[in-house]
Amino acid sequence: MLAKGPDPGAILMEKAATGMYAEARSWPPVEILLIEDNPADVALTEEALEQTRVPNRLHVVSDGTDALEFLHRKEPHADAPRPDIIFLDLNLPGKDGRRLLAEIKGDPALAEIPVVVLTTSQDEGDILQAYRLHANCYIPKPVDFGQFLRIMSTIGEFWLGVARLPKASG
Repeated sequence: MLAKGPDPGAILMEKAATGMYAEARSWPPVEILLIEDNPADVALTEEALEQTRVPNRLHVVSDGTDALEFLHRKEPHADAPRPDIIFLDLNLPGKDGRRLLAEIKGDPALAEIPVVVLTTSQDEGDILQAYRLHANCYIPKPVDFGQFLRIMSTIGEFWLGVARLPKASG
C-alpha cells in the first residue's frame, strides 16, 4: 500500500494564497477588463487584486455596450489595450452579460480571451448558459466582504499567477 502524500490541490491553493507563483512572474502586467456596474464591487475587486501581488492593470467599464467599444477600441477607448482576461458580471444595464459573453465568444478576434463570469446569480440556468457560451469559469459573488476578498485574491492568483494566458493572435 502506498503512503498517502499531501493533497496536490491543497498545495497548489496554498502556493496561490501565499503568492508564491506571483513572485516568480517576470513578464509585463496582465491587462484585465472588469465589466461591472456596481462601484462597491469594483472597489473590492481593485483591493483584492492589489493583495495578489501579481502585476496587473485593471480597466473598468460598467455596461455591455461600453465593453464592446473597449474591446473593439472604439471611442472613447481608441487607445485601450487588448485585455489578457475579462471579469464579467452577468447582471448589467442595457446589454446584459449573457448577450455580451455570446458576442465576445462569437467574435474570432476576441474568442480566445478568457472570460471569468463573476456574478451574484447562483441560478443553475445561468451557470449552464454561461458555460454553453464558452465562459472559462463561473464564480458566484459572496455577500460577505472577507469572503469576497478571499475569492478575488484566489481568482487573481490562479488566473494571473498560475495559469498561462494567450497572447494576442493578431
